[in-house]
Amino acid sequence: MLAFGDELILLLWSYFMVVFKDPGAVPENWKPVGEEENLQTGTSTTFSDHTAQALSSTQPPDGLERRPPVGYCTRCQNGKPPRCHHCQRCVLKMDHHCVWVVNCVGACNYKFFLLFLLYTFLETTMDTLVLLPHFVNFFGEAKNHSTSPGNLAIVFMAFVLNLAFALSLLCFIVMHASLLSSNTTSVEVYEKKGVVRWQYDLGRKNNFEQVFGTKKTLWFFPLFSKDDLDNIPALHGLDFPTRSDVEV
Repeated sequence: MLAFGDELILLLWSYFMVVFKDPGAVPENWKPVGEEENLQTGTSTTFSDHTAQALSSTQPPDGLERRPPVGYCTRCQNGKPPRCHHCQRCVLKMDHHCVWVVNCVGACNYKFFLLFLLYTFLETTMDTLVLLPHFVNFFGEAKNHSTSPGNLAIVFMAFVLNLAFALSLLCFIVMHASLLSSNTTSVEVYEKKGVVRWQYDLGRKNNFEQVFGTKKTLWFFPLFSKDDLDNIPALHGLDFPTRSDVEV
């Protein structure tokens, strides 16, 4: 079990990783793999033509992996990979822009954001439990005037604020746990409406590993192993496996 100091270190570590880690930017002049192959073989298909073909192609030959369609961002004047959304710039697998960390949450820092939520929740919950006896005694001390009004106000406000933050964070954790289990971002919740099977939902285990990696010893630390970075393309935000039973 983590000690108070350990939780605080992990909280601050996760927070600074979310703040300073680039959530994922689209490489300059990015093009989908299919178009790069066309250019190498001399095919004259333009990017817009390729995009149109990708959007209209919903029945690939059997045995081939289905890939989600790609797009083009007119504001960035660049290719737009699947699950990418624009927020001042295109962000890979963008979840949302978080005002608390003054940064977007995307493919490369989503794990750090989730850990920041978790450790902040644990910290505020621990503070609430520590303050609980003082809060219970608050009413007796207020009635007997056994302590100063200033001390009473500090105990009352500290307990209420920590409890409010803990409950709010719990709601966020439950929401993002649900999104994580179905491999969905906050933006994609609206895109999923009316969809029977979500194309990126590969099962809870695989969905979890696409965010936290496969190394169990590192799941609760805001970092990734080299093996995971090399072997899980989803951690880089440019390529995502999809279900074979869903037409894209």
